[in-house]
Amino acid sequence: MFPVELRGTRAQTLMWADEHAIEPAALQQLRNIANLEWVHGVRVMPDVHLGKGATVGSVIAMRDAVAPAAVGVDIGCGMEAVRTSLRANDLPDSLAGLRSRIEAAVPVGFGAHRVPVDVTRLDAQVHGQRAAGTTLRAGWARFWRAFGDLDPAVQSRESKAHKQMGTLGGGNHFCEICLDTEGRVWILLHSGSRNIGKELAERHMSVARALPHNQDLPDRDLAVFLSGTPEMDNYRRDLAWAQEYAARNRAVMLALVCGAVTDEFAGTTVAFDAPISCHHNYVAEEIIDGVPMLVTRKGAVRAGAGDLALIPGSMGTRSYVVRGKGNPDSFQSASHGAGRRMSRSAAKRQFTVADLIAQTEGVESRKDAGVIDEIPAAYKDIDEVIAAQGNLVDVVATLRQVLCVKG
Repeated sequence: MFPVELRGTRAQTLMWADEHAIEPAALQQLRNIANLEWVHGVRVMPDVHLGKGATVGSVIAMRDAVAPAAVGVDIGCGMEAVRTSLRANDLPDSLAGLRSRIEAAVPVGFGAHRVPVDVTRLDAQVHGQRAAGTTLRAGWARFWRAFGDLDPAVQSRESKAHKQMGTLGGGNHFCEICLDTEGRVWILLHSGSRNIGKELAERHMSVARALPHNQDLPDRDLAVFLSGTPEMDNYRRDLAWAQEYAARNRAVMLALVCGAVTDEFAGTTVAFDAPISCHHNYVAEEIIDGVPMLVTRKGAVRAGAGDLALIPGSMGTRSYVVRGKGNPDSFQSASHGAGRRMSRSAAKRQFTVADLIAQTEGVESRKDAGVIDEIPAAYKDIDEVIAAQGNLVDVVATLRQVLCVKG
């Protein structure tokens, strides 16, 4: 059934979603993107929905150009998961205590650690419980030295960036305890590059909008940088750093949550498998149709042959661990989640706290007005999203959350 081709575009645009199921504004965004002269092709995932400049759930291959809006403001946002040795029957009847431990270990919303996480101490705490090859402090000094090379506009943010390392954020970011179909306990989390990534993205978007070659675009938020220019070099430098920040942020968080789980189950030896990690807002240099391209995935994961990735649902539905099939038609990509079917403001208008309580029954989580915009009904059906990309990924594990922490 999929893909289907979107009509009225200069560059080929293949979709793993029915055109009638995509909001008109998002379809117009896709056409705007696909008509840019630098675009080789666009691929649209089944979780597609309206974004700023570029749609969420899009994969764009460009020749010698990058649009910062095609990456998004949360540079490097992505997922991290690990399977534990715990089983369902190891869990207590109430998970409120474990939720409290996780929330104490990982600041949420706009929060930050009072002092930066000591990754050397954290490494020592989880040593022997975590899979080999996941040492947090590797490259730590090199990474932070590079902060001084970032855009001058963010140099006053270094202390905040240190303190936000290992924090969750708000919105659709989460940390969950899940069960797979075999009763194994998993930790699953979703976060990105926090405030520093947002500030870098907005700074470069502003620079791009002012460039002469972007003045006649149908949407100024689609402004691009061109290869061989100082502006592109500066963006790629800051982008790479923010992508690394996001990956390190998730790794530190995962270690903190593993520590909270270990403490909660004191007296039980808890082991953790090798983590699975994937970005879904990023840029990569890849060969597309035999030609080197700059590929942006905004709300999409790489699904090369054998690649493991994570596709979450919402705070009351299933999530999936998948393995990529390497389908070249999709530029070796898959969806990053269920995708929103309504805006946050619409969800707040339509649903009540009672609705949230009903839709998150059986999940230890916040059930208050502050997270109504994250209610499961505001998202597309995750099972339909997975079914639509059967030629892109194979399901490795199906996860059902029993605890969800949100900012």
